[in-house]
Amino acid sequence: MGPKKNTITVKQIKSSIGKHKSHRATLLGLGLKKINSQRTLEDTPCVRGMIDKVSYMVEVVSGDS
Repeated sequence: MGPKKNTITVKQIKSSIGKHKSHRATLLGLGLKKINSQRTLEDTPCVRGMIDKVSYMVEVVSGDS
């Protein structure tokens, strides 16, 4: 078995209605479609950048190491 990968859990806390088109696309890229939906993703710089872009609509629930 390979090394364990770090993960991060993200939760959508605000609606994407009326937001920038690119921000809505970023939420979909993170796998978030509705308020209170959660996704556990690999903790990479790319994912961190996506979270930073829509930080006003999401919260990081946990970051497992």
